[in-house]
Amino acid sequence: MSRKRTTPPDFEQALAELEALVEKMEQGDLSLEESLQSFERGIQLTRNCQQALQEAEQKVQVLLEKDGGEQLQDFASRDD
Repeated sequence: MSRKRTTPPDFEQALAELEALVEKMEQGDLSLEESLQSFERGIQLTRNCQQALQEAEQKVQVLLEKDGGEQLQDFASRDD
């Protein structure tokens, strides 16, 4: 019986759980059923992290706009 969480974990918790899942799956000791459950949980955690990052970006954008019209720019790596 699986229990459902009422609130998603915060970003740091979700990321830590996701890293632990990946490590566990990479060891290759899980059954197919356990691997599928871990993969499904990993997808949920990834979506939670993406949503948290998107919300943080929106908050930063709002703060920048309030303080003088600055706009976020895409991060450019040194390889570009």
